[in-house]
Amino acid sequence: MTDNADPSEPQSDAGQPEPKVSTRDPDAPEGSPPPDAAEPEPKKKSTLRELAVLAVIAIVLYYVMLTFIARPYLIPSESMEPTLHGCTGCVGDRIMVDKLTFRFGQPRPGDVIVFKGPPSWNAGYKSIRSNNTALRWVQDGLSFIGFVPPDENDLVKRVIAVGGQTVQCRADTGLTVDGKPLKEPYLDPNTMMADPAKYPCLGSEFGPVAVPQGRLWVMGDNRTHSADSRAHCTSVPAEALKGILCTGDPNSGTVPVSNVIGKARFIVWPPSRWGGVGSVNPQQGQ
Repeated sequence: MTDNADPSEPQSDAGQPEPKVSTRDPDAPEGSPPPDAAEPEPKKKSTLRELAVLAVIAIVLYYVMLTFIARPYLIPSESMEPTLHGCTGCVGDRIMVDKLTFRFGQPRPGDVIVFKGPPSWNAGYKSIRSNNTALRWVQDGLSFIGFVPPDENDLVKRVIAVGGQTVQCRADTGLTVDGKPLKEPYLDPNTMMADPAKYPCLGSEFGPVAVPQGRLWVMGDNRTHSADSRAHCTSVPAEALKGILCTGDPNSGTVPVSNVIGKARFIVWPPSRWGGVGSVNPQQGQ
């Protein structure tokens, strides 16, 4: 005996897909996008916001690095040849200067340092900024992030003697610190166009200079082409007549340790010059 299906009961279409319900507004014009098509707009704004935040964070971190950790500097002169390139017609070395080392210690003989020129060293310094106000703002902005040198008389030299030491040079002894001759393998006779064996002072005789505490006596590796401590010190007139320099006030020819910006660590540009900047202690043989 079979039961007849109730004709009033709805029949299920087994295996038939559920009919799709259109979400399109029947009153919307033909060809208009469905409502869901507008959803990516907030995502796009969110992505742009994230990129902007990341860019700001990167700039802040870079500024912190330049201010407290390290900063690139361009070598503008030949005074440190051949250790650092700055010769006429060549691509000047861009060096990375370590600002942390001297926060925990003092400069030592042989260190290659970047420092702010003391007032007596700034005579004749000319601004490297453009006279055009708009261009000068651009240069200052690029300097802020390290792509343009700062508009200040920043110099790079090698430490020869520190506070409490006495430095001098005589034709018969050469350059000495505390009466002992130095060993300077970084000097290049070809670059200096002078042989230290024949011209021990590579310039005028000077000193003795008693370096005050908290100050440094600095000289360029290209000794005959460097306006270093010898060029800024004063002389007793009687000694100056003999051709002996730097016999007067030791402060004018020395650099305050507080003026030191940092220690030259690496040559980062050009690629052909990549490498470290060595600290060779000239007093190591003493």
